[in-house]
Amino acid sequence: MTAACQAEAEGAGGEPGAARLPSRVARLLSALFYGTCSFLIVLVNKALLTTYGFPSPIFLGIGQMAATIMILYVSKLNKIIHFPDFDKKIPVKLFPLPLLYVGNHISGLSSTSKLSLPMFTVLRKFTIPLTLLLETVILGKQYSLNIIISVFAIILGAFIAAGSDLAFNLEGYIFVFLNDIFTAANGVYTKQKMDPKELGKYGVLFYNACFMIIPTLIISVSTGDLRQATEFNQWKNVLFILQFLLSCFLGFLLMYSTVLCSYYNSALTTAVVGAIKNVSVAYIGMLIGGDYIFSLLNFVGLNICMAGGLRYSFLTLSSQLKPKPVDEENIRLDLKS
Repeated sequence: MTAACQAEAEGAGGEPGAARLPSRVARLLSALFYGTCSFLIVLVNKALLTTYGFPSPIFLGIGQMAATIMILYVSKLNKIIHFPDFDKKIPVKLFPLPLLYVGNHISGLSSTSKLSLPMFTVLRKFTIPLTLLLETVILGKQYSLNIIISVFAIILGAFIAAGSDLAFNLEGYIFVFLNDIFTAANGVYTKQKMDPKELGKYGVLFYNACFMIIPTLIISVSTGDLRQATEFNQWKNVLFILQFLLSCFLGFLLMYSTVLCSYYNSALTTAVVGAIKNVSVAYIGMLIGGDYIFSLLNFVGLNICMAGGLRYSFLTLSSQLKPKPVDEENIRLDLKS
């Protein structure tokens, strides 16, 4: 019996075949959705934190969490989506996701405000080898030599670019490396926790935001971040308010698209799509933003890093779209039984 016959038979009477084609489309669409959201929120956040000089990245993170909670709760009330009601087992099921979630949020926003777009996107590429390492250790996955060589090119380019960064900012580098660690760990553990029989993707999103919004608010108050936000002089500026609200909504979309991409693909694929997005963000950052200082070595490093990211992305995504071989002998045995 051929693979085509098997697919035809399953499509006629069983769910596996019916789900196979849509799942491939879902992989591509979820990856595209994540890449688009990730691209847009970096630009909007950069405008808020650099162009307008908004001094409170933690407060911006709180706004994004609040938007996530409200959108998901209203959707649940209107029966658009479903996730389980709260019970005392949910914190245990989620751990350590809430801690990784808030760490990812705060470090990401803080690093965005302190680095130029090209350097931010290059240093964010360390998320890829960290994700690869964590998936190998936690999920037991293995990767080919071509993938590992591409990762090496990404790291080499990032080191060259960072070593010649004329706008070096130690605090920004610390925040972005923390962001890499939190992002990688968050992606791997999210993939592990998203059992549809347990919390599902909407439950993971909702309860993550619920558990961490109060501690994050306390951090914002204790560090003076909230006071700086309330005293900011642009709250009467309509354009600033619209961009702030857009950032909050995009924060929800980014969280949702990240979970969706990891759900249909893997944490590593999510990191890879982020690398593709970073290519366009980095080069746009050279033209806009006004905080990129050109040097030949830095530019070469950027291009090595981008080339490695694209090669890595091609290898990973093409391997996921390649049809799996069908064991015809096992199919015949199953049909006989």
